Amino acid sequence: MTMGLLAFLKTQFVVHLLIGFVFVVSGFIINFIQLFTLILWPINKQFYRKINCRLSYSLWSQLVMLLEWWSGTECTLFTDQETIKKFGKEHVVIILNHNFEIDFLCGWTMCERFGVLGSSKVLAKKELLYVPLIGWTWYFLEIVFCKRKWEEDRNTVIQGLKSLSDYPEYMWFLLYCEGTRFTEKKHQISMEVAESKGLPKLKYHLLPRTKGFTTAVQCLRGTVAAVYDVTLNFRGNKNPSLLGILYGKKYEADMCVRRFPLDEIPLDEKEAAQWLHKLYQEKDALQEQYKQKGVFPGDVIKPARRPWTLLNFLGWATVLLSPLFRFAFGVFASGSPLLILTFLGFVGAGKEKMRLGKLGPCRGNRIDWKGRQVFPQSRLNLLLEAEIPWSRRKVLYQYIEKGKDEIRCGCV
Repeated sequence: MTMGLLAFLKTQFVVHLLIGFVFVVSGFIINFIQLFTLILWPINKQFYRKINCRLSYSLWSQLVMLLEWWSGTECTLFTDQETIKKFGKEHVVIILNHNFEIDFLCGWTMCERFGVLGSSKVLAKKELLYVPLIGWTWYFLEIVFCKRKWEEDRNTVIQGLKSLSDYPEYMWFLLYCEGTRFTEKKHQISMEVAESKGLPKLKYHLLPRTKGFTTAVQCLRGTVAAVYDVTLNFRGNKNPSLLGILYGKKYEADMCVRRFPLDEIPLDEKEAAQWLHKLYQEKDALQEQYKQKGVFPGDVIKPARRPWTLLNFLGWATVLLSPLFRFAFGVFASGSPLLILTFLGFVGAGKEKMRLGKLGPCRGNRIDWKGRQVFPQSRLNLLLEAEIPWSRRKVLYQYIEKGKDEIRCGCV
C-alpha cells in the first residue's frame, strides 16, 4: 500500500510543483550567497572555490536526488578495477556521448557517488550563462563558456582552462565533443561532413569537434591525469526524459568507462584530433556491441548511492515548505470562499499550463502534403508520459497518425 501511495504521488502535479518550488527558491538563495562570496576572491581564491563547490553541490544534488531516489534509476559501470580505484582521486577530462536528455544527470550521479559533484566542470554554450540558477551557479564555479565560433572563443577558452590549473578540489571536466545532442537529422548532416573530409562514418554518434578537446588537453596538461571515455546507453532500448524522471519512471543506465592516461594522447594538435576520431570509432563499436548483446565489456560495478542528496533535499524542503503550508492552511482556515477558490484556481491554472507546456505549442517542424503539422516522435512520447487523459488529448489533437519517427496531427 505504501509503494502504491508513493507511485501515485509521483504522478501528481502538486507534488511536482512543490519539488520545483524547493529547487528554484533554494537556487536563488544559493546564488545570493555565492554573490557575496565574491569578496573572498581577491583575499583567498582557494577558500572561495571550496565554498562554492559546497554551495553548488547543494543545488545540483537536488537534481541527482530525483534520478537516484525519486525515480530509482540505477547506474551500472563497466570498467576495470584499476580504473575504479582512481575515481574521485584525480583531475580528469570526461568524454561523454550526447544521445539522451538525461545523460548529464547520469554523469552527475557518478560525480556524486565519487565525491566530485560540487567541483564538476563542463565546456558550456555561452547562452547558458544567462539561464537563471544553472548559468549563474556555473559562473561562480568558473565554468568555461564558449560561443562555438573558434575565432572568438580561442582566447577565452584558453584563459578559462588555464585558470583551473590550481583548482583545490578534484574536478571532472566534461566535454560533449559532438557539440549537440544526437538526432537523425543532425546525424545525416554530420555524416555528409565526414564523407567530405574523408573520415569514417559513425552509426551512433555525430562527428566529434576536435578544437575543444585538443585545446582542453593542451591547457590542462600537467593538471589533468587522464581522459575518461564514457559511453552511455539504457537497457531495453529506452530513450529516457526529464519528464519521465519527474513522474518517477525508473530507468537502467549502463556506462562503459575507459581510462586513458594523458601521456598517451599526442601533443600535436592534428595527431590529438586523429586520436579523438579513432576514439569515437571505438565508441561506435561499443554501442554496436551493446545493441547486440545488451552489455558493455568490462567488470560490472554498481557504486552505491549515498544518502546526502536525499538529506540535502529534505533539509531544503523542511525550511522552504513550512511557511508555504502555513499559508495554505491559513487560506482554508479563513473559511472565505473567495480566498479558497482563488487559491485553487491558481493551482489549477498552473497545472494546466504545465501540462500544455510539456507538449509545447501546437506547431510542428513542417507541414505535410495534407496540411498536417509534423512533429518529432519525442513529442508523442511526452504526451504519453504526461499521462494526459484521452479526453483531453482529443481536445488538443483532432487526429494523430503515428509514423515511424514522427506524428502528424491537426489541431482543433
